[in-house]
Amino acid sequence: MFRRICSFAVVAIVAMTAPALAYAQSADLVLCDRVAADPSDPDKPADVKGVPEIAASDITTAIKYCKNAANGSRRAMYQLGRAYAANRQMPEAIAAWRKASDKGSTSAMVELGVLYGTGAGVARDEAQARKLFERAAEAGNPRGVSNLAALGGGAGATADPARARELLSKAAETNAEAQYQLGMMLAEGNGGSRDDAAARALFEKAAAQNHPAALERMGAFSQEGRGGPKDSDAAKAYYQRAAALGDEDAKKALERMRCPYAIKDKRGNVVTNLCF
Repeated sequence: MFRRICSFAVVAIVAMTAPALAYAQSADLVLCDRVAADPSDPDKPADVKGVPEIAASDITTAIKYCKNAANGSRRAMYQLGRAYAANRQMPEAIAAWRKASDKGSTSAMVELGVLYGTGAGVARDEAQARKLFERAAEAGNPRGVSNLAALGGGAGATADPARARELLSKAAETNAEAQYQLGMMLAEGNGGSRDDAAARALFEKAAAQNHPAALERMGAFSQEGRGGPKDSDAAKAYYQRAAALGDEDAKKALERMRCPYAIKDKRGNVVTNLCF
């Protein structure tokens, strides 16, 4: 990783012409994306994998290159906030997210909304949290939709999962995270009737885009025969793909498939498992 980073940096700064400087910014953004992109960020390019959490070993790199790219990219500004937050520099993270939000980053709006909703690093302000979630939701951000639904319609109001379904349906036309979240609502009967077949179809769409949690759900649905055919081999393959992307539930599911039989003592405590 470090060698590749160095090679990019060297290529970016070798020449002193204006085109070379433009390329340097582009290289900074590429490196920022590589170590700090959010998999659920609607601004993230399709060919960028993203990381659920920025690795401790990558924080310094993320801050450096995202800061370099931030002035020309709201995505980089949002990712700079992620890097600061991972480094426990919350005032800097909040400042970066405010700038990214002002430029239209819906993911930054969601992060700020979470902070206002919980009172973490800022004075708690539910009205401001709702305003930020609404802006993000109206722009199609799935996390904005789900957080708005959880917050409810107003002071003392209950959540509106039916409205969340409606908003997610629009975002799910193109967004993997929305497809996954809408699939979960359909699978659980939240906000309307339960529909395993429709949930499975949505999980399959998100899984095709390498959404880790959707891959795990496809594994579970294939293993159980929910919403479609039962297929243990397909389930295992889905779990393996999800596990490779870091999904902990998928890792546990693979272990259960490998060691399905539990031997218990007289008190019902598991003593050991029989594995294949």
